[in-house]
Amino acid sequence: MPVMSRAEIEAVIPHRKPMLLVDEVLEQTDTTIHCVKTFGADEFFLQGHFPDFPLVPGVILCECCLQSGAILLAHVTPNQGVVPVATRIDGAKFKRMVRPGEKIDIHVVLKEVVSSAYFMTGKVTIEGQLAARLDFACSVAKPE
Repeated sequence: MPVMSRAEIEAVIPHRKPMLLVDEVLEQTDTTIHCVKTFGADEFFLQGHFPDFPLVPGVILCECCLQSGAILLAHVTPNQGVVPVATRIDGAKFKRMVRPGEKIDIHVVLKEVVSSAYFMTGKVTIEGQLAARLDFACSVAKPE
């Protein structure tokens, strides 16, 4: 049973379809989050990547982690109404192709907070197999 539904996710981060890349939050603590996303064959980025052998682009897997991190930060940042903005991605590694119809598990861990910078590690797995891993940082901005 999800901890957060899609509607609840939309209440805490500004992403919307077609760029909302988290379907549900399954577990969450103050420093960790576990989300899921199932990629449909109709995803806009699959139309040209690649027509005869559709693959979810690695940058989309990174974005899944970033959005999961944003959901996590919505619960740990003291200010309401802030938008997490990616400031750095390090050491991204892609270990397994992700195809339409596959459901990914997204695990993000908040490692460190320095002033207004939040340092996290994200992992994408499919049935326990590592598909992608990255370290990233976000800061928070107040929309004008």
